[in-house]
Amino acid sequence: MNLQKTFIEEYKREMDMTRETLKSIPEDKLSWKPHEKSMTLGQLGLHIALIPGRLSELFSKLKREVPTVPLGEPESITQLLNALEESEIIAMKHLTIWNEEQLEADWSMVDGEQILMTEPRWVMIRSLMFNHLYHHRGQLTVYLRLLNISVPAIYGASAVENG
Repeated sequence: MNLQKTFIEEYKREMDMTRETLKSIPEDKLSWKPHEKSMTLGQLGLHIALIPGRLSELFSKLKREVPTVPLGEPESITQLLNALEESEIIAMKHLTIWNEEQLEADWSMVDGEQILMTEPRWVMIRSLMFNHLYHHRGQLTVYLRLLNISVPAIYGASAVENG
């Protein structure tokens, strides 16, 4: 199995579904949130849009400090989609550069001199860059449902499409 090819194919499929999900967000609901401790709909959408690019940059070096994760508030759906497009380009650049040896290389997150975790780079890509994105995209579909907004098909037809 070619890990790089597998990741690239999955990434392309998932970005199409992510784009459709972000397009479902109503612009007048960007500041809505389901709970006082939750992200707003806009913050969640922007976080989703930025995950691929920011995390691929994070994994571009084999040792990184714990990142800060700012939660910006987008002003429009266009801003979200532009952020996703830029993020996709950055992530694809890294995914196409990393060969099997680089994907197998140990990647570490550190806090100063303390090593917090070390895993092969491909494990971190799978866990944080891919699964993390899917987790938040799932949250986004719940937000949309709570607002009675149609959820696009992700892994098969949605309830709206099934009637």
